[in-house]
Amino acid sequence: MHPPPAAAAVAVSAKGAGTFLGLPDVPLLGLGLAALGRPGYINLGHAEDITGKSVDEMRANCAHVLSAAQAMGIRYFDAARSYGRAEEFLGSWLGGLAPQQLERAVVGSKWGYYYTADWQVDTGGQPHEVKEHTAANLAKQADETQGNLGPHLRLYQIHSATLESGVLDAADVLAKLESLKRQLGWKMGLSLSGVQQADVLRKAMSVRMSDGAPLFDCVQATYNLLEQSVGPALLEAHAAGMTVIVKEGLANGRLTPRNTAPLFAGRLVSLQRYADKYGTTVDALALACVIAQPFRPMVLSGATTVQQLASNAAALELVGRLQESDVAALLSELAQPPAQYWAERTALTWN
Repeated sequence: MHPPPAAAAVAVSAKGAGTFLGLPDVPLLGLGLAALGRPGYINLGHAEDITGKSVDEMRANCAHVLSAAQAMGIRYFDAARSYGRAEEFLGSWLGGLAPQQLERAVVGSKWGYYYTADWQVDTGGQPHEVKEHTAANLAKQADETQGNLGPHLRLYQIHSATLESGVLDAADVLAKLESLKRQLGWKMGLSLSGVQQADVLRKAMSVRMSDGAPLFDCVQATYNLLEQSVGPALLEAHAAGMTVIVKEGLANGRLTPRNTAPLFAGRLVSLQRYADKYGTTVDALALACVIAQPFRPMVLSGATTVQQLASNAAALELVGRLQESDVAALLSELAQPPAQYWAERTALTWN
């Protein structure tokens, strides 16, 4: 069994919980493991957050943050094949839970990228992960995911589906996804990135299984105070019965005081002014504004430390106090053109 974490249950307002993948009354903040499963990531300040970068040190830190998340009441944990050893770390941690703890945990992962950084932060300009949306890679990675997460997996997602990759037109891939869904009972989803998120989502919503039922149960998209362009499509997906997950709610740290870019200074002043009004932190406010959206998303924290996670989790109570007019004002004041947002994200350095 794991030692008790240095965390306690957080307050959750009525707006801070909802139905998730068919499960009722789940807190609408989950933990994404992109920054916990490998030593290098693009979050601002990641290098300072990860003090021990060996496999054993990172496994221990990941388990500590996972245990703290569970103690706070967080139930959804999101991994991917390309997040270094995130699946392995998560599976090991799940294996140490008591049965009553395990039955509350909801687990998702993704296929479509593989990790190539070999536990290095400086890869000499080579990519940290490589996309391959083929049926052969799906079969390989699904077996690997099953080996790591076994019976715990509830959601399997195409990692960063795009129109260019052709994955939504690949009959062999779609047939394999349908087979996994029917044979293993996995919910099927896809994650999105880039300026065409809405177009990819609407195409995915039209994909049908052999019996005419929709293939995809869930979509994971980037939505935050800076990048809001996918919002109308997410509302359509929610209305059609899809579960919505939001990643990068803090824009990889760009919606926090760690963003010292001169062009962000005015936006940070606005964020801090509203945070002071509600007696909260900038990160909790930014996440609460996303949880408050009408498509009722599960919002992922990308925290690397227990302290960051606790600060993020305050959004679950805060969303119940937020005035709609303040959310609307922040959405209006902070929005960026999508092309600018994604250009800035592409320029983030692995650290």
